Amino acid sequence: MSHIHFIGGEKGGVGKSLVSRVLAQYFIDWNIPFRGFDTDKSHGALLRFYADFSAPLVLDQHDSLDPIIERALEDPQRRILVDLAAQTQQSLSAWIEDSGVLDFAQEQGMTLTWWHVMDTGRDSVDLLKKWLDQFGGRLNLVLVLNELRGDRFEILEASGERERAEKLGASVVSLRRLPDTTMQKIDQQSASFWAALNQSGGANAGLGMLERQRVKVWLNRAYADIGKLAL
Repeated sequence: MSHIHFIGGEKGGVGKSLVSRVLAQYFIDWNIPFRGFDTDKSHGALLRFYADFSAPLVLDQHDSLDPIIERALEDPQRRILVDLAAQTQQSLSAWIEDSGVLDFAQEQGMTLTWWHVMDTGRDSVDLLKKWLDQFGGRLNLVLVLNELRGDRFEILEASGERERAEKLGASVVSLRRLPDTTMQKIDQQSASFWAALNQSGGANAGLGMLERQRVKVWLNRAYADIGKLAL
């Protein structure tokens, strides 16, 4: 059955592309066929780190997202992963509503999942509320608490929006903290997480042995949460 994963959250710098990279690596490590689409025109992470699995997608027309549906129907066993750039949620919402995407997906036996990536700020909570007001209960939802941006989610908990989301069937995934210096070294390699973990020797190897071990632990913790979901 076709399954499309939209990685969003609207807010810039919240960690959407990092979540896309983790999910892409999960699909690879678990031999799950997928195709990635990258909507970031300036520095697309999927195109940079997982170029063999990804293609660009510019959201500049009302039908720009149509190829996602078409690709999913062509190969139902291949997951579709869409890394949404900041400030693209309005375009996506208009496409879903104006094209009757949710009804069409149901008719075709297609699953759509929205991954709402959050930091600890008020903006992320307000954007979640806005999303729930529009799509709550109509579209699968995964809340991603990105602890790389902070691990105190009191604003979210006090708002009641997490409880509301979970009552509507949302799942919650935590992306735990990893030292900034380690992530910077990985990014400098412009390589997949697998390459960063397995590359050794030479001036550009990047990670030391214990750093690689920490990344393995970090990635496996993320996989443990992701593995509980219906992907």
